[in-house]
Amino acid sequence: VSGSANRLVKICDAATGREVGTLVGHLGYVLSVAFSPDGNRIVSGSDDTLVKIWDAETMAEVRTLTGHSVEVYAVAFSPDGKRIVSGSYADLIKIWDAE
Repeated sequence: VSGSANRLVKICDAATGREVGTLVGHLGYVLSVAFSPDGNRIVSGSDDTLVKIWDAETMAEVRTLTGHSVEVYAVAFSPDGKRIVSGSYADLIKIWDAE
């Protein structure tokens, strides 16, 4: 999974490298992306200040997390997949419920 300056999240097959999906919804550069430990969800952070959770199978947006006032440069799931951590340009780290 990768994010880009064109505001898209791209999903590729790990074995073939072939693109299998595109997630559309951010209004700015997608700066960070991560899969959940079980592979069922994707989280993305953007310079639009938003953190988005996506369903990896249906490629639908599940939820948008708001609370950052500047670019979100880092996102990750906790090892158990129950939390998401996001870090912004303003040295702010937030912990979210991923459920």
